[in-house]
Amino acid sequence: MSQLSKPEASGVVAATAMFVEVLVIGIGGLAGVFGCLAAVAGYANMRGISTILSSAPASAVALSAAYALGIVVDRAADHLLAPPRRRLRRRYFSTDSSYDEARKTILEFPNLVAMSDYARSRMRICRGWLLDCLLLVLAASLLVWRFPVQHRLILFIAVIVLGGVCSAGFYLCWRSITATGYKKLAQQATHAAGRVPNQGGDVAANT
Repeated sequence: MSQLSKPEASGVVAATAMFVEVLVIGIGGLAGVFGCLAAVAGYANMRGISTILSSAPASAVALSAAYALGIVVDRAADHLLAPPRRRLRRRYFSTDSSYDEARKTILEFPNLVAMSDYARSRMRICRGWLLDCLLLVLAASLLVWRFPVQHRLILFIAVIVLGGVCSAGFYLCWRSITATGYKKLAQQATHAAGRVPNQGGDVAANT
């Protein structure tokens, strides 16, 4: 069965997916921010407030903070990666108007829109976690420096290397998903432009 036969996601499902997406990004960002604050506070102070941080009200506040921070991280990552994103787009769309026209073309086919939204969701998570990784590397480095640990230098090097590998991995995933998304959009828009939706609203062709 063609992928185009998948049912369209409802508005509630799409909104839930967006909430989860932002929350996933925000949890990583919150962990990084908390790590930085813990390093500034110091080991003794963190031991004193550990009971408060593990309470139910603190968990509710953390969840809200993670969601809000997820929005900030997502916007910051979008701004940071805008130049390479535009270069990838120009491989398949010579102008912004041609890209906008392609997106308008596939709006007539809900299943194509659903698949495009799914790809963009994965792309946003990858770009958000790219910044999350950088923030977590900073937090972990500060914690290794400030907290009483053994083999400090080895741990510091391990944090830098692991963080660099993870950041590079998320960047490469973002780049691959973004490039593939533009390529498929160009192909689908060209294909859909010469088709007429059937009564079910799907494209009358196999992919």
